[in-house]
Amino acid sequence: MKQFILKDEPADSTVRLEGNDYRYLVRVRRLAVGEFFPALLPNGEETLIQVLSISRNVLTGKCVTNNEAVPVPPETQIPPIVLFQAAPKGEKMDLIVRQAAEGGITEIVPFVSEYSVAKEKTGGQKYSRWERIIKEARQQSGSKTATSIRQPSSERCMKKDELFDYWKELKESGALGLLFHHPVRNQGLEQDSLHGYLDSMPKAVALVIGPEGGFSDNEVSLFLEKGFKPLTIGDTILRTETAALYCAAAVRILLLERNSWELKRVKTGSG
Repeated sequence: MKQFILKDEPADSTVRLEGNDYRYLVRVRRLAVGEFFPALLPNGEETLIQVLSISRNVLTGKCVTNNEAVPVPPETQIPPIVLFQAAPKGEKMDLIVRQAAEGGITEIVPFVSEYSVAKEKTGGQKYSRWERIIKEARQQSGSKTATSIRQPSSERCMKKDELFDYWKELKESGALGLLFHHPVRNQGLEQDSLHGYLDSMPKAVALVIGPEGGFSDNEVSLFLEKGFKPLTIGDTILRTETAALYCAAAVRILLLERNSWELKRVKTGSG
């Protein structure tokens, strides 16, 4: 267990865990009284919790360290990454959510596109499951990014109109939007490389990934009209669940290494 994520702030440094949290710590992790486990507080600070008692399906513990969060090195301070994911078939979204949480994506925004098969009502249960998946993935991976999933205003998966309203807010705050599209259709749309797009020092990065079958030509035109930048990575056709991880990883790596390649560029230019 890399870290346990606490939902609520401890009262007087004491935590009381029941239900799924109790079962995970006691029955799965088999923690005993006197043992310690690392945890992440709701405010992002790290702590170490000592188990004080286990009784009647309740684990009581105490924060024995509650220091300020460890400073994040400048090279790892990157803009938030938002994943706009067109609804895929079946349970593929579960995998996409898990991988996004492990990969440090800040927010996941599911929406219905023209070729989405999953157009039925999602209901609150599906979003509750995705939130559980995010928590499990962060605990396993140790990700410090508080990944969230954005729910639509209605019971159905978010429509493009609502998606574009949210994108307008992000864009006005300095976000860069990247539309990853099919490598065969819509060729010649790229205005720059991924490296070149990220050179603009965006305040946030929004990635748009299509469902099985990608986006229609009309959708591509609509996203470009709304200010997204078109991009393909490589010459292979990726499954939607692969594309989400692949593209998010590419963006995150470039952002993590931005200081180093900027420094190298300055040295090269000065030489």
